[in-house]
Amino acid sequence: MRVGGGYRPVVGRRTVVGVEPDVLGPPYERHTIDLGRDDEGPVVATLVRRRAGRPTGRAVLYVHGFVDYFFQTHVADFFAERGWDFYALDLRKYGRSLLPHQTPNFCRDLGDYFPELDAAARIIRDEDGHDTLLAMGHSTGGLIVSLWASARRDAGLVDGLVLNSPFFDLNAPWFVRRPLAAAVARLGRSAPHRIIPIGLGTVYGESLHADHRGEWTYDLAWKPLAGFPVRAGWLNAIRTGQRRLRAGLDIQVPVLLACSTRSFRGTKWQDAATLADAVLDVEHMVRWAPRLGPHVTVSRFDGGMHDLTLSGPVVRQKVFAEVGRWAEAFLGAGPTATHPIPAQPTGDDGHPAVGVSSPTDA
Repeated sequence: MRVGGGYRPVVGRRTVVGVEPDVLGPPYERHTIDLGRDDEGPVVATLVRRRAGRPTGRAVLYVHGFVDYFFQTHVADFFAERGWDFYALDLRKYGRSLLPHQTPNFCRDLGDYFPELDAAARIIRDEDGHDTLLAMGHSTGGLIVSLWASARRDAGLVDGLVLNSPFFDLNAPWFVRRPLAAAVARLGRSAPHRIIPIGLGTVYGESLHADHRGEWTYDLAWKPLAGFPVRAGWLNAIRTGQRRLRAGLDIQVPVLLACSTRSFRGTKWQDAATLADAVLDVEHMVRWAPRLGPHVTVSRFDGGMHDLTLSGPVVRQKVFAEVGRWAEAFLGAGPTATHPIPAQPTGDDGHPAVGVSSPTDA
């Protein structure tokens, strides 16, 4: 994979432009990371920080998905209450980092995001002095941090990965995923800004936002219900990254891949959309999980939504409990809970069950 394609650093510019209060208000603050210019003009990324009340030297770096940005303060609260300083990166052309002259959420190569991930890791480790870094990626962010962690495996930047419903394959029939996607990829190289007549629909957005059928409030200018237009160059970047993942990565740190037990494929509203992944095919995630590296744990959650942390209260409590147990087991993180966590479910053979449900429930 080409790393940093389209990225032209500007000599003499600072990497980080100050620290400011964030739009979320206290205790959140943000760094603006200057990334130079690309063919649309100046480029920045934004690193949001929420410090823990009793720091432990551990930190989380959260990376959002497509048509997304960081607003999930309850995720930050979970980690901060357990001594983890929490950082969230709004990637270039997303959310806080989207500038007026830019095409929203657009890239030509997923390696273009590596410079801001490198900068965020340097800030967290070198400037803020953390010795343990857990990277947490959702959906497209899960694919991006997987590729980055594999490419930087010898640099010691991260100690573990949590992948929340990662985007490992296109949610479409085989003909669309393979031959048709290949044709679009060729178009993406010659006409990257060409809009492709596919979209996310509004079902998932309706299931989330409090103005519709959900419980969450966020900026619809940064995360519209129906998303932003899908462009050929972006789809080519996704396809290229997914092909690299499916060929096999070499992530040497422990990985937790978490997803729902089922997918919802309707284009019109049904209540079932609140109990399943309404964006991706969860079986793709499970199928390709072994290609990440040698230390992969898969946990599936009955009733989980695409962003598992935005699922109903009972499900997201189970998700957080699983993340806490996994961090204790694989990162040597010590106690991560302020209250006792229920015992892990066991199977008929008496051994611990993976996740909270069986694939037969899907």
